[in-house]
Amino acid sequence: MGVVTDPISDMLTRIRNALAVEHDSVTMPASGMKTALAGILKQEGFIMDFEVLEAKPQDILRLRLRYDENNAPMIRGLRRVSKPGLRVYVGRNNIPRVYSGLGISILSTSRGVMTGGMAWRENTGGELLCQIW
Repeated sequence: MGVVTDPISDMLTRIRNALAVEHDSVTMPASGMKTALAGILKQEGFIMDFEVLEAKPQDILRLRLRYDENNAPMIRGLRRVSKPGLRVYVGRNNIPRVYSGLGISILSTSRGVMTGGMAWRENTGGELLCQIW
């Protein structure tokens, strides 16, 4: 396996691919940022649960994906916004709404990783990591 230069894009792609084939869960190498993103996805109801499994040389993050009663995924789409080659920063007043509030923006702020709504309420901006709907 090669070196991953953008772990967040790798995480979103693994989730997108697992949803496309209707897997119950998806695993990936764990990191603090990925665990924080998984916590937000669980808090917002996009996934059922997540866990960090201890392994050598790196821990593993397992996400349990969530589907509705018609077996449609709760995550309809994911988009990486800020990339290693082009960072995107937004202020409090420029945090985008995703599908008129049906989706979420996820930001990395000086106060940690949070949704766009939480960042707006805390009067802070940051790096716009991704959008999920």
